[in-house]
Amino acid sequence: MDNFNAYQPNGEVAADRWLTVRHLFDADYVETAADKWERAKALFDTRDYAKAALLLAEVVEEVPFQADLHLLLARAYYHSAQLGKAEARLRVVVDRDPVDHYAHLLLGRTLERQGRAEEAAPWLRLAAAFGGELTEV
Repeated sequence: MDNFNAYQPNGEVAADRWLTVRHLFDADYVETAADKWERAKALFDTRDYAKAALLLAEVVEEVPFQADLHLLLARAYYHSAQLGKAEARLRVVVDRDPVDHYAHLLLGRTLERQGRAEEAAPWLRLAAAFGGELTEV
């Protein structure tokens, strides 16, 4: 729990600091995947995407079958400009849930952001179709 003294660049206390202070004086406490998930969500909510991605990657290792973890990890990678990792994670999500329109949308946006617009187009069309948008497909 090395983040007890963590502060944001503006000098305010880091969002996940209060989630870890609860166990500061419990020497036998071992942080669970659920605790890491809560801390990662707090970091994501405060837009500290790189730190959130680090924690989420640990949680995904411990609980690999949770699709929502993979999607949040992909979002954290996307927002922290780790586009290759975001793409890889999104492909896992799409393989597991082929009709998740948001995963298709984010995969398309990730490919676009990498300058691969032609490769992104089918993913964006699928996202539109699965999301119920009646655009040209």
